[in-house]
Amino acid sequence: MELISKKLFAKPERKIKIMQFGEGNFLRAFVEWIIQDLNDKHAIEADVVLVQPMPFGRVKELSEQDGLYTLRLEGIDGGKKVKNSQVINVVGDCLNPFTDYEKFLAYGESEDLEVIISNTTEAGIAVDPTDTDFLVCPKSYPGKLLALLKRRYDKFKGAKDKGLCIIPCELIDNNGDELYRCLVELAKINKMDKKFIEWLQTANHFTSTLVDRIVPGYPRNEIEDIQKETGYIDNNVVKGEIFHLWVLKKEPHIQKVFPADSTGLNVIFADDIKPYKQRKVKILNGSHTALVPVAYLCGIDTVGEAVNDPVIGKFVRDFVFEEVNPTINLPADQMTAFANSVIERYQNPFIRHELMSIALNSTTKFKTRLLPTLLDYVRIKGALPKHLLFAYSALVLFHKGKRGEEDIKLNDDPAYLAKWKELWTDFGGDYLALAKNALGWTDAWGMDMNTIHPEITSTVATYLKAMEEKGMRAAVECFVAGCTGECK
Repeated sequence: MELISKKLFAKPERKIKIMQFGEGNFLRAFVEWIIQDLNDKHAIEADVVLVQPMPFGRVKELSEQDGLYTLRLEGIDGGKKVKNSQVINVVGDCLNPFTDYEKFLAYGESEDLEVIISNTTEAGIAVDPTDTDFLVCPKSYPGKLLALLKRRYDKFKGAKDKGLCIIPCELIDNNGDELYRCLVELAKINKMDKKFIEWLQTANHFTSTLVDRIVPGYPRNEIEDIQKETGYIDNNVVKGEIFHLWVLKKEPHIQKVFPADSTGLNVIFADDIKPYKQRKVKILNGSHTALVPVAYLCGIDTVGEAVNDPVIGKFVRDFVFEEVNPTINLPADQMTAFANSVIERYQNPFIRHELMSIALNSTTKFKTRLLPTLLDYVRIKGALPKHLLFAYSALVLFHKGKRGEEDIKLNDDPAYLAKWKELWTDFGGDYLALAKNALGWTDAWGMDMNTIHPEITSTVATYLKAMEEKGMRAAVECFVAGCTGECK
């Protein structure tokens, strides 16, 4: 079999209008796929230059394939299993700025360049004060982008219409605002010309975004079957789920230049992306965090098994629809559709999502993913979200470190693990005291949760007693059935 290349697949000639920092699995399975759709439907006519943000990466391997690669999307769509493949052909160039810095900077002089997209990990958008020698490739992403923008400013003599659309996809709050802040700060550290800094601030267009698609990446265990199916070798196959969501904060110039919402994909330009982030974190991430200790202590190992279990599946659905959805300020039909899509994603038979991988840093995850829902629900309803507190109680029991006779390989901050161990070491059969001490752990939760509602401590104590004495499976069955015993 031959390596995938332009010999095997015709590749349209397009101008390179988009520079992308990051050539990893997520961007290739998400942003490139969206750009492909925009090109195929004639909403834009643009190719992408991939810039490798680190000295190591995939641009060499992608260049050997003429920028072509296979995307496989697999999952549940409308209740049906879907599995399809397509060749992505929008990568027009690949470069490593650490070995070809001048070629990278030369793109800053391009009349065609319009858009910058990035995903350089959450740590990528940060100021490196040692990025002061722009004669060599800066180490940080803001440093590289600043060098490119300075070259562009010099080439076009500060022309206001030569600014770029800058669209970060890193998973941090207000990523566009944060990247803007880093660029300005780094320019000032380097004592750059005030007129350039003004051009940086006024001629360029920044937006913040939220991205959502599960991308397992290179399907190593299936690659031989994929090659037999396709008839060619592809060392850069990437696998993703069917579901996708890209929310961008409205910015008129960016919407005009990069109309990503124009072809019917799940792309939204919104006045405020915060509700969409809340929706994702509270529903997707929050339900993950809620189901892990409950399902795992019932002897279940994966997300798919958990939601397909009649008892755990009902527990998760009721938690989302009854307790999470009411706390998010978005139209009810949108909330219902998103929640249903999340459950459908959990049932994806092509992705094995281990509960213990989600359990990593579960103490912090409760604070960021579930505590806001708890506080919002009590504020809005004046009552306790019982499913959420059952999940919290299961989290306490999970950190006892035992599933039957099996030791649980807890993976968290050592200080947190030491505290959990202390709580259980001091436990003398007094569930009310255990609940009070766990809820009152201000270093973990940032507050004394005992103060949230008068009945919260006794409720957690009741759930813990039921879980310990009945076992998790019996306790959750009783809870889901709404029985009138102690485990209710």
